[in-house]
Amino acid sequence: MSDVVLSVKNISKIYPGVVALDKVSLEFKKGEVHALLGENGAGKSTLIKIIAGAVIPEEGEITIGDQTFKELNPHLAKDCGVEVIYQEFNLFDTLTVAENICFGEKDGRLVNYKTMQDKTKRIFTDMGIEMDVNQKVYNLPTAQKQLVEIGKSISRDAKILIMDEPSAPLSVSEIEKMFEIIRKLKSKGVTIIYISHRMDEIFEIADRVSVLRDGQYIDTKSTKETTIGELIKLMVGRSLNQIYPEKNCKIGKKVLEVKNYSGNGDHDISFDIHEGEILGLAGLVGAGRTELARLVFGADKKESGELYVDGKKVDIRLPSDAIKNGIGLIPEDRKLQGCFLSKEVYWNCSIASIKKISRNLVVNINKEIDQANHYTKILDIKTPSIFQRVKNLSGGNQQKVVIAKTLAANSKVLIFDEPTRGIDVGAKQEIYHLMVELAKQGKAIIMITSEMPELLGMSDRIIVLYEGKTAGELSRDEFNQDRVLELASGIL
Repeated sequence: MSDVVLSVKNISKIYPGVVALDKVSLEFKKGEVHALLGENGAGKSTLIKIIAGAVIPEEGEITIGDQTFKELNPHLAKDCGVEVIYQEFNLFDTLTVAENICFGEKDGRLVNYKTMQDKTKRIFTDMGIEMDVNQKVYNLPTAQKQLVEIGKSISRDAKILIMDEPSAPLSVSEIEKMFEIIRKLKSKGVTIIYISHRMDEIFEIADRVSVLRDGQYIDTKSTKETTIGELIKLMVGRSLNQIYPEKNCKIGKKVLEVKNYSGNGDHDISFDIHEGEILGLAGLVGAGRTELARLVFGADKKESGELYVDGKKVDIRLPSDAIKNGIGLIPEDRKLQGCFLSKEVYWNCSIASIKKISRNLVVNINKEIDQANHYTKILDIKTPSIFQRVKNLSGGNQQKVVIAKTLAANSKVLIFDEPTRGIDVGAKQEIYHLMVELAKQGKAIIMITSEMPELLGMSDRIIVLYEGKTAGELSRDEFNQDRVLELASGIL
């Protein structure tokens, strides 16, 4: 009897002007963790949507167990045991955890809330997680929402569980807890299709890894018989000899000084940053890094503290105040907070600098288009035209649009919050080179990242936060992974 539980054969999908998948064939075995790798635009998302019944292929077939289909729909896919945890959560924010887990389940004509709560508690107990099942989902931090998504899939007895960048919002300890859950599911015969751009995760959790490139299947390797270098070469079609570019920037004058800032869960935080400097902001999930960025940018209200730009004290009450004083934020969630997905590239590029290209409240369209063309060129934003909607771009190019918007506003201090989250290794390298180039131009960059190699590879200096307070500061010659983790964990 074959141990293959899912196979796709000669699957093709074409969008206007783009071949998303070109005769892709793959097999997934029972009880394995099978990773899918590829740059943004390689076809991973299209493939999993076809398996989940959300997208209909032009040709090919999908076999689940002993049933073969030309196409699936979401209901049929679920009946076959396919569950998907997408990057964007599919939860009802105004319902409780238990209501989300058991949504659609009834005892006769009525909803039995006691049964629902007991079932949800058992699921999380089996997962080894403490969770208030009566709490509204909108009150949960991002990491716990991810765990609710996993619990929801488990509650439906998934036979094939697709996880798209599941670790992106999780801390180190939460990722390990998720890996424990995955191992339990694997031991029960559940097949996990795992999509991640984090190579260390692939080698820790996956049995096999398949690579897609430009919509085509490239190869499948056992993780025990391959290397990171080999997989990167398969993904991008070339070797990436140096992930982090050399940074020989002149550190100039002090641009920004934050004194005794408190608010939004942070307490008495002080730091400064200079021209040409990349300042890394480290800490575990919940340490207050994003909260600090939002305080500095005026997105959240500060309780106390002072802020100086070029030695001059300024009062930042709103994001418009920050933009006016040359402070720009590239936020953690580019899709919800960074750009307007349904609007065009040119529109997004100009939204933060609209006054600069307007006269008497009328936008100069020619200036707007010239500005968009300028930043599309210098940032190498890959788009058919500046009139393309941002939602149709890859994750890396969406991130570049957010950066273009910030640069167009003449920002001299750029706050990058998780700048490479959810983008592939090739696009990451482009973002790193861009950040270094901006530093060479005299921009001051604050970089918030949960990826240790990125933190150590890109920063000139690192400030570590713990529970909303400064735990320590490290100069480049003091950089050490263990020391950063000790500070972030409150040990030092």
